[in-house]
Amino acid sequence: MENYMFDFDGTLADSGETAVLATQATFKDFGLPLPSSDQIRGYMGIPIEKSFPLMGAKTELPAMFTGFREHYQALEASQVKLYPGIKEVLAKLKDNGKKIYAVSSKHSEALRRNLELLQIATYFDDLVGSDQVKNYKPAPDGIDVLLERYELDPEQTVMIGDAIYDIQMGHAAGVKTAGVHWGAFDWEAVLEQKPTFTLTEVQQLGEI
Repeated sequence: MENYMFDFDGTLADSGETAVLATQATFKDFGLPLPSSDQIRGYMGIPIEKSFPLMGAKTELPAMFTGFREHYQALEASQVKLYPGIKEVLAKLKDNGKKIYAVSSKHSEALRRNLELLQIATYFDDLVGSDQVKNYKPAPDGIDVLLERYELDPEQTVMIGDAIYDIQMGHAAGVKTAGVHWGAFDWEAVLEQKPTFTLTEVQQLGEI
């Protein structure tokens, strides 16, 4: 592969508790029943614009999205941690002349802030957040933006993620896909999507 497109949450960084705590705090702020940790984790991989209504939020959605992002930002410095070995793999890929991108359901501002917080932003050639696409994961828009912007060969491009939505997005965009075990909430569901590569160790990222 020449072009590596990474999901963020559950793929590059362990941020699961951050999203759970921020989501529950937001629902509490608006007097709504709190979604369970498993329910929240099950929707990770799609943006809050899609997941919040699925968890029972029907009104005041723009205010809830703002509230979530404020809670998330307050927690991320202490909660979001890079998976061991990720930085070394990114450095190896970069040294080998590979192109590295981030495609996330986060807003691009938060995505960029998180990459900088974890001191890996310099490895990325570009990023696409939820605010840069018309259709969210699992639609192919995030990948398509980068394929078109840089005239990338889909056959030499791999979408890497821990959730079914990442694999579905990759299939829809016509690129290779890699499911990663270390951050997956439901690994069996990921395997059912038939990713091109299945990775159980971070170091395997440098071998595809």
